[in-house]
Amino acid sequence: MNPPKKVVLAYSGGLDTSIILKWLQTEYRAEVVTFTADLGQGEEVGPARRKAELLGIRPENIFIEDLREEFVTDYVFPMFRANTVYEGQYLLGTSIARPLIAKRQIEIARAVGADAVCHGATGKGNDQVRFELGYYALEPDISVIAPWREWEFASREQLLRFAEEHQIPIAKDKRGEAPFSIDANLLHSSSEGKVLEDPAVEAPEYVHQRTISPEDAPDTASIISIGFEHGDPVAIDGERLSPAELLTRLNQLGHDNGIGRLDLVENRFVGMKSRGVYETPGGTILLAAHRGIESITLDAGSMHLKDALMPRYAGLIYNGFWFSPEREMLQALIDRSQEHVTGTVRMKLYKGNATVIGRESPLALYDQDLVTFEEAPAPIASAMRQASSS
Repeated sequence: MNPPKKVVLAYSGGLDTSIILKWLQTEYRAEVVTFTADLGQGEEVGPARRKAELLGIRPENIFIEDLREEFVTDYVFPMFRANTVYEGQYLLGTSIARPLIAKRQIEIARAVGADAVCHGATGKGNDQVRFELGYYALEPDISVIAPWREWEFASREQLLRFAEEHQIPIAKDKRGEAPFSIDANLLHSSSEGKVLEDPAVEAPEYVHQRTISPEDAPDTASIISIGFEHGDPVAIDGERLSPAELLTRLNQLGHDNGIGRLDLVENRFVGMKSRGVYETPGGTILLAAHRGIESITLDAGSMHLKDALMPRYAGLIYNGFWFSPEREMLQALIDRSQEHVTGTVRMKLYKGNATVIGRESPLALYDQDLVTFEEAPAPIASAMRQASSS
């Protein structure tokens, strides 16, 4: 790879990406453009601008964008139309965020004339694959820099020494080993590593970021209704909300009722197993509600086909193939199935559980007169006798 002249860096403003920023400047002598995405991670992104300026980045080369609505509208909701879970449990909160970040990096690279992009994913995880497949799908000739696979730093102590040498501020709690790593966005939070590496040991309560424990949840259930149009949620208790607002509201309801915790050992795309603690409060409610409205609006063949294809669709997202023709073909099929998935679902939220307790739709395929155990109305009874005799 020819040495890059201008690099767009996915920049969080944290210590690791600040070290990467300075490393790009010193190792490649490249002009660095920073891109910070607000995906609802729950942390203020404003300090990233000040940190980038402190490290010598010109104001016109600092991009900070609120992508919450785009994230939910164009990535989260399409995924939930398929009732997507990976390996039967994981709601793909980290996986679904990476293609949007990669897309914006490429768009910014085109806008500023950059010849390279850079991410901060480690060499052992899935994110390096997700980012790079996204980059190459959208811009096949782009150069990709992956510092964790390239630099010579062999320990955290060396990274901290580099930071001190280049006057990169180090928070006191960063001088020691972090007890676990966290990734978060509007859909979920994930915690991995360190105190969580032994899958036989229960995760400490302090690991959980987005939910109270089910034991501490209220003794009275919360009853809510979720309105759907064409497979997407549009309202809670009759109040129409934007996609990001709706997911934020569901997150709070899930938090308050201890809903959405998952302790999972998963198979990474890179060939190893990893243990993670995930919290997807709003998504867990939404998944149950969406299946509830589909149960009365989808015919059996469509529903069973969707369920059969879902693991493949989930694997494509997990492995980073969001922009692949295969995923787009599956999405077209899934979206076609949602044309009549419209109506309202009532949910009971109680101590870690999200339970469907009612569903109704003007397009329902459910016919109470037909399925009743009581005496059927005369026209139906006659039709049934004719069908049984033919």
